[in-house]
Amino acid sequence: MNAIREAASVILLRAVPNDFEVFLLRRHKKASFMASAFVFPGGATEEGEDTGFIDFLGEIDGSGGEFLYMPGGGSRKPSSAETVAAGMHYVHQEGQQVFKYAVRKMYEMSTSLLERNKLTTKDIDLLIPHQANRRIIDATTERLGLAPEQVMININRYGNTTAGTIPLATYDAIAEGRLSKGRLVLFAAVGAGYTAGASLWRWSF
Repeated sequence: MNAIREAASVILLRAVPNDFEVFLLRRHKKASFMASAFVFPGGATEEGEDTGFIDFLGEIDGSGGEFLYMPGGGSRKPSSAETVAAGMHYVHQEGQQVFKYAVRKMYEMSTSLLERNKLTTKDIDLLIPHQANRRIIDATTERLGLAPEQVMININRYGNTTAGTIPLATYDAIAEGRLSKGRLVLFAAVGAGYTAGASLWRWSF
């Protein structure tokens, strides 16, 4: 983490192959490959305040494995003609469990990160959350006590692009003039496994 703080710029690269069906909802299958890249430059404000990366919190909770997972692939059940025929390469999700976890952990990770840096939600200029589900974003926003203008939402434009949601939302926030030099930005996300994380940045441009 010190290396990130000291870097002049940080390049974020993320790529995830998606081939899934949510069996609970019986949605249509879809196959795609989501990739994203973003550069977070460092620097300082006109007042001499450092910009760029501030802090990060991450967590892995294996107890959620049964609620959001892909049964096939990996070392436990390597891909084969049999696993493909059995439909084991589609994500299984328990919607209510995932919703409750996502809202709770995005709230907890965000508030813990802010408290560790002696900040509150009132200090946040913009929250950019993982765009998995509008209800999750709205519930998290309400629990954090944030105003709508403090939260970036673009799931209505692109849907859930998995690995691409935060870079896409960041790009749109810049294009809309909602991010500018010196603004305090909080990123928060949850994922399969379960995994959760939040990061804090002072925007650089």
